[in-house]
Amino acid sequence: MSAVQHSRTAAEHPVSPALRSRLPQVGTTIFTVMSALAQQCGAINLGQGFPDFDPDPKLPEAVNTAMRAGHNQYPPMAGVPLLREALAEKIEALHGAAYDPGEEITITAGATQALLTAVLAVVHPGDEVIVLTPAYDSYAPAIALAGGVARFVPLDAHYRPDFDAIAAAITPRTRAMLVNSPHNPSGRVWTAQDMQRLGALLAPTDIVLISDEVYEHMVFDGATHHSAAAYPQLAARSFVVSSFGKTYHVTGWKVGMVAAPRELTREFRKVHQFNVFTVNTPMQHGLAHYLRTQPEAHLNLPAFYQAKRDRFRAGLASTRLRLLPCEGTYFQCADYGAVSDLPEAAFCEWLTREVGVAAIPLSAFHPDPVERSTVRFCFAKREATLDAALERLARL
Repeated sequence: MSAVQHSRTAAEHPVSPALRSRLPQVGTTIFTVMSALAQQCGAINLGQGFPDFDPDPKLPEAVNTAMRAGHNQYPPMAGVPLLREALAEKIEALHGAAYDPGEEITITAGATQALLTAVLAVVHPGDEVIVLTPAYDSYAPAIALAGGVARFVPLDAHYRPDFDAIAAAITPRTRAMLVNSPHNPSGRVWTAQDMQRLGALLAPTDIVLISDEVYEHMVFDGATHHSAAAYPQLAARSFVVSSFGKTYHVTGWKVGMVAAPRELTREFRKVHQFNVFTVNTPMQHGLAHYLRTQPEAHLNLPAFYQAKRDRFRAGLASTRLRLLPCEGTYFQCADYGAVSDLPEAAFCEWLTREVGVAAIPLSAFHPDPVERSTVRFCFAKREATLDAALERLARL
């Protein structure tokens, strides 16, 4: 083939350049897969964690008001000052912790962006990051993108922190640790004693704590959410991450926040300004107004979701599913060992196709396949949706 013929063929059949993947082990998330299967099968989707009901109408009205008032251009990189000030007031009221809204609170494009940015800000190539498993699936890819090494430490058989195992995983290369309470996927909540033990364990180290607290307002049965912000020995080394989407039933808005000491915030914002720069302006103004005028929205959230949890658990009580404890979040885990011996992913596919209810396998939250015959349901749904799902699940 002549050079001219080769050039013509290349022009007619262009080929993309060969790439070496930054995330070679990553495919489509299980949440996307199960949601697509649920839609295909006409199943009730209790898999992916989002509500099927609208937020309080006052919240979108506040956003509309902000847009009509002209808040449609870039806000400050760190976020609208009114929103950061409202968050500082809320954190101090709930946890007794004083954060400077100007230098220690940053508004993010959702909690996942906040987690990635925190990792990129502090983790260098070769650094190790402790991750407690099962864990939300964005943690390990974030660490990989930073060039770090994830050190996976399993929670115990009851999904509680194993502090002996955590201590054994700490090495001179440990740069950070990711913790999540209330915990997705198990629904367990860390206690004050857990937080104190973590503080004592990390005290002699320079380890940075990244505390994923997106379900902070979903803690049940009169229990308390123990934020890293409430423990000075932890707050001094922590990025505390939360989510407006989870709290106000607006997951599609993708607005979150990070509170951290100014030294950590300074590094966080260096990365933040170059991956998102800033976040949707009118939504920040609307959230600021709503947070200050409707505090009952987050204060009453535990009772709101506990009622849904109790309804769902009562409906499953007559099935062969064994319900695991649900102390927080809007997720209920269940052991299906008495129903089927299928692996978790296969059981979820069967449940979606044959029963008409989609769930998520807990094996998807482990770095290596771990089969416990356990699946996760999301009960952040309308009562009618939960009742329809329960009617189908009753055959189990």
